[in-house]
Amino acid sequence: MEGEPPLYPVAGAAGAQGEEDQLGVPDGSEAPLDELVGAYPNYNEEEEERRYYRRKRLGVLKNVLAASAGGMLTYGVYLGLLQMQLILHYDETYREVKYGNMGLPDIDSKMLMGINVTPIVALLYTPVLIRFFGTKWMMFLAVGIYALFVSTNYWERYYTLVPSAVALGMAIVPLWASMGNYITRMAQKYYEYSHYKEQDEQGPQQRPPRGSHAPYLLVFQAIFYSFFHLSFACAQLPMIYFLNHYLYDLNHTLFNVKNCGTNSQGILIGFNKTVLRTLPRSRNLIVVESVLMAVAFLAMLLVLGLCGAAYRPTEEIDLRSVGWGNIFQLPFKHVRDFRLRHLVPFFIYSGFEVLFACTGLVLGYGVCSVGLERLAYLLVAYSLGASASSALGLLGLWLPRPVPLVAGAGLHVLLSLSLFFWAPTPRVLQHTWILYAAAVLWGVGSALNKTGLSTLLGILYEDKERQDFIFTIYHWWQAMAIFTVYLGSSLPMKAKLTVLLVTLVAATASYLWMEQKLRRGMVPRQPRIPRPQHKVRGYRYLEEDNSDESDTEGEGGGGRAGCAEEEAPPAGPGPGPKPAGLCRRPCPYEQALGGDGPEEQ
Repeated sequence: MEGEPPLYPVAGAAGAQGEEDQLGVPDGSEAPLDELVGAYPNYNEEEEERRYYRRKRLGVLKNVLAASAGGMLTYGVYLGLLQMQLILHYDETYREVKYGNMGLPDIDSKMLMGINVTPIVALLYTPVLIRFFGTKWMMFLAVGIYALFVSTNYWERYYTLVPSAVALGMAIVPLWASMGNYITRMAQKYYEYSHYKEQDEQGPQQRPPRGSHAPYLLVFQAIFYSFFHLSFACAQLPMIYFLNHYLYDLNHTLFNVKNCGTNSQGILIGFNKTVLRTLPRSRNLIVVESVLMAVAFLAMLLVLGLCGAAYRPTEEIDLRSVGWGNIFQLPFKHVRDFRLRHLVPFFIYSGFEVLFACTGLVLGYGVCSVGLERLAYLLVAYSLGASASSALGLLGLWLPRPVPLVAGAGLHVLLSLSLFFWAPTPRVLQHTWILYAAAVLWGVGSALNKTGLSTLLGILYEDKERQDFIFTIYHWWQAMAIFTVYLGSSLPMKAKLTVLLVTLVAATASYLWMEQKLRRGMVPRQPRIPRPQHKVRGYRYLEEDNSDESDTEGEGGGGRAGCAEEEAPPAGPGPGPKPAGLCRRPCPYEQALGGDGPEEQ
């Protein structure tokens, strides 16, 4: 018995149905359609899946590089403009000729106050802003505020500089908190895209093992801080290529300076009031500020165009739906966690050390002894040392977790003790190489400190609904430390070094104590993240999983047992069958399907 011919011919198969006429068109009316809809003979599903996730991983790398470059350009433009502005406004002749009796020193002091004081209240609004705008859009908005600060320097007046400085101070903590959250989230996504086969076997709702993203986090934080520390070198480009040509040499600027280093008090006591040989033309200043403005705009475009979203839209909805009151309170509730309390001294020291590098080491030891014309080169040495040493954070891949952080702290202890007993002589250049070596070594310690802290936070708090709160607390304490340095700028150098050493020793001891508690198995107390409460019912929320649920909630709450919308049963027996285990009424979409929702399946 002959077999019947196939009803639908296989695409590309030869045979009676594949014969063609003289015009090259297959016989039969269905042949062209079969050629279009038939199975692709060379299709390899596994290969296509591999290519798809490779594109996803490349997209994550693109996000990390774009965010790192955007942060580098933003902070570099801000520091370069602020440094050039303060040097120009310090010169007595520049103030009198350009602005008369407008009171530029008073405006500068209020501007610095706005930048340093405003972040004190950042803990109240930063998590709300990050949840409201989303991580990527918070980064874009904060970079835009930095660009606004740059634009106000075209017209230097009280009503332009001070309000923009206050706005900049409000954006400092949200920017760096969202940056830290973004880099940590990219490491988690890279792990998901690299181990997609394991997740397919475990199920879509199964979370990856704790700490599984740590190697990728180490690499991404090293990349981010390599770019970030380069911002100090980028900030010196206006100084090197423009302002250095107008400066007096050290014999003029340091003529009345008597004490430097550990014997100094305040910032550059006795420094000459005139530092400019000739005044720069207004046209040249406008050109420099326009270049800085263009770079700030480029940073905005990098964040807007090349940085992808940190979360899926459904995850963003879940992150917002825990309630704005809860979002406001959760940063304070996280202080109950002993790990965070033990890391607070390190957060404070992280703010102290970067300000000491820029003001204490570079100004109190460097400019005070070798002149203002070498300020830029000292900061470039610090920047390059820190940027290159950020790769040392990768030692955490092979060494125990405390080693990089404690190594950076030990290096800073040795440098601080050496500086405590060193007072360089003004206008003597023989010890210039010591200053450059100290700047590079301090940069090495700074890189280990910043990379180690951010990586540690990403490992300890890997639940995605907690990361924005944790990084907000970290950068808020940094801002508080910077504010303290601003208040104590007139203290003697020995007092500054003493505070720095005491804080560093206390931070190291507190951190090692925390690690000892974790090794003993002490369980930290974390505040519970409320379940999302969605006001709109629809097909999006038919799934039983909660993308915002942490591991502890998933194990303790258990599925639908923790449903917040479960109604109490009536007191007396009611007629009709009782619905079994319903947590909510069926939504209109479920009613249209004729069912009572996923519970009855």
